[in-house]
Amino acid sequence: MWVKMWSVITTPYADATAVAAVDEARAALLSDVPAGDVGEHLGHVVEKGAGPGVVTHLFACTRKGYAGWHWSVTLVTVPSLDGPGFGVDAPVTVNEVVLVPGDAAIVAPAWVPYRERIKPGDLSPGDLLPVEDDDARLVPTYAFGDDPLDADEKAQVREVAKDLGLGRVRTLSVSGFDAAAERWYAGDGGPEAPLAQAAPDQCHSCGFLVRLTGHLATSFGVCANGDANDDGKVVSLNHGCGAHSEVRLAKKHEPQPLPDPVFDTISDDAEAF
Repeated sequence: MWVKMWSVITTPYADATAVAAVDEARAALLSDVPAGDVGEHLGHVVEKGAGPGVVTHLFACTRKGYAGWHWSVTLVTVPSLDGPGFGVDAPVTVNEVVLVPGDAAIVAPAWVPYRERIKPGDLSPGDLLPVEDDDARLVPTYAFGDDPLDADEKAQVREVAKDLGLGRVRTLSVSGFDAAAERWYAGDGGPEAPLAQAAPDQCHSCGFLVRLTGHLATSFGVCANGDANDDGKVVSLNHGCGAHSEVRLAKKHEPQPLPDPVFDTISDDAEAF
């Protein structure tokens, strides 16, 4: 009958013995922390589903640097063996003593995974930024095709017409193309940049490279990786960085699995119910 009554309880209530055990809770707290760090009793909490014999007493924390925090001491009373209820003489045991933040406590901001914290410009020489296998920005070349240098003969004719100045008053001369190529090649998007020197691979094999057309197509492209330092910039095909689409971490750089938990079976400091 007692088990049946327990199963239909929907509103938490507290055992009177555990609620009245404020002195016992304070004594348990003072056995772990200095008296100067413990303030007034703030009340008690009964968590739904924990059972009426489980009561948590709250005490103000007066330790410097912990404004808004409070001490939490959880007590447990054992049900009577004669029937429902806990009895006047039910023993009180200490379950847990912890320091927890309150609503006004200063706590660390929510943790953000490293991959989401990386912003364009954060890569340094030697850094690697692997791309996930299911990255939505990349698809196999066989499924989508590659950027053609020239789609058809008419496209080639149109490119020649543009370069000849048909439709524009002036266009780059040969020396103009050469000057741009030399400037780009010697700049931060070229092969001698520190970022490229420490890169695991070059841009010509990167899935984020957008090919150029015209005279500079054989030497340069545009980076389209939003995580890379060179996003939206012209890079030489032999440039590179740690955000290459096919970069993979070496086994020594991969996250190490956590060891199995170890249980202390030698000492026994738990109190019997």
